[in-house]
Amino acid sequence: MGQERAVIHTTLLRTVMGRFATGVTVVSFLAEGRPSGMTANAFMSVSMHPPLVLISIRRESQVNRFLGEGVRFGINVLAESQIELCRQFAGKVMPGIEVPFIFQEEVPLLAGSLAHLAVRAVNVVEAGDHWLYISAVEYVRLGTLRKPLVFFTGGYRQVQAHTPIINWASEVDCS
Repeated sequence: MGQERAVIHTTLLRTVMGRFATGVTVVSFLAEGRPSGMTANAFMSVSMHPPLVLISIRRESQVNRFLGEGVRFGINVLAESQIELCRQFAGKVMPGIEVPFIFQEEVPLLAGSLAHLAVRAVNVVEAGDHWLYISAVEYVRLGTLRKPLVFFTGGYRQVQAHTPIINWASEVDCS
């Protein structure tokens, strides 16, 4: 009965978490000296004073080989128009796609993102089947405000408003 109960809880938890809409980021880093990245929606603010953020990465992920305490990396908040980059860094490599990396003091970032953070991991915590990277924010840049890429119930969704509050810009330049 205990194992069956655990399976039910895991299934229900996945369903509940799938109903929590999240923004989509790409964690960018240097892998053997070359810019690389991974799509992630497990990203959150931890503290404003000092400025700390957290990303969560599965323990089996190869990305963990390139991150660790003291390592600097980027967090790129994606716009709806960057869905191809999202898929590229989620492992659905598309031939011919050019990845527009720019650099902030050796930290690769994705040009055209809604926002960039360059961070330094200050604490890495094992949490179940994931590693939590608590990181100090060292650099912030805001791109042009427009529709964010949102993940909800297993797919990418659009944000709709009954009354337009923000005039979403169509031109983007975060470089």
